Amino acid sequence: MTFKSDSPNAPDEDIEARIEKLKQRAAALTDGTMVTGGSPDCPRELQEQYWKRVIAFEEGTEVEVVPFDLLVESGFTLPAPDELDDTRLTAKLWEVIEAMSALGLLLESTDHLSDRELYVRLWTDVLREPTAVYPDATVEVHIDLVGSGSDEDVRLYLKYYADEGERRSWAEDWPEFPMPEAARPPYDRDRHLP
Repeated sequence: MTFKSDSPNAPDEDIEARIEKLKQRAAALTDGTMVTGGSPDCPRELQEQYWKRVIAFEEGTEVEVVPFDLLVESGFTLPAPDELDDTRLTAKLWEVIEAMSALGLLLESTDHLSDRELYVRLWTDVLREPTAVYPDATVEVHIDLVGSGSDEDVRLYLKYYADEGERRSWAEDWPEFPMPEAARPPYDRDRHLP
């Protein structure tokens, strides 16, 4: 028989217990050889997601899929960009974004791209890259559209997304890299993304 706690800390105690069980499971899967760190300020929900992902990786329960194929197999239509006028493309783009979110695939740093540019990028590249997804969709995979580390992505990040502190730090660390002038991104999409 179980009793429900009336303690206001019960949810916190539950998550702490779940995290501890996840850590024990991860230690058992790695024969106690895993070394980890972490910040005490990290939210418990993120800690729990992290440990779930570690276990999924160790157990091999993460599944690598091509999101484009997975969406098509589930009945989702993905017309070629040139088959869509601008209005239909924008509607389809948001359907794709929502479908990706349902798979645990979340987009970041898209405000420098028009709807058409983003749809083309998703259709030709992002959705065709093999990506790890998790069966219960409790782990999110963040896809940063300026996160490749290429000079062009770094330039876009510094121009549109970096704050003044990040720009200053970058200039100190890599003074030879030409610093673009900061600008407001031409589109306003990221704040609406799932």
